[in-house]
Amino acid sequence: MSDRKYRQRGYQDSGREPQKKLEKPAASRKDNTFGPRPLNMPGTRTVSRCAECGTLLQSLPEPVGQCPKCGFELHSCKQCEHFDPSSRFECNQPIPARISPKDKRNDCSFYSMRVAIEKETSSKGSARPNDARQAFENLFKK
Repeated sequence: MSDRKYRQRGYQDSGREPQKKLEKPAASRKDNTFGPRPLNMPGTRTVSRCAECGTLLQSLPEPVGQCPKCGFELHSCKQCEHFDPSSRFECNQPIPARISPKDKRNDCSFYSMRVAIEKETSSKGSARPNDARQAFENLFKK
């Protein structure tokens, strides 16, 4: 019997000697399996878009001219990184007076083109709209 307070036989007292657990040698882990699995996240890209129509623009350090699609002036407050309608004079920079109108060309010294970081959504293969339908129809061919 064991050295219990009450000398009753229990499920832990089997009469046999307890077996020692055999430890298996640790399997060698690969470095990339440790921790959380990496996600298959899409890549990102930095783009500039027209504030009026949303057309992709070439990333130029100092844009001169107009949007090729709608003719919107690129050196304007609406296209600027510091444009904020809720702040004083609708600009995050300390300008002495309000620049008006916001969608016309101006000579603001704080101007920098607004850039956005977007997810890369283009697929690696050629995704045509008929591919899904063709795959569905191939299921029922004999």
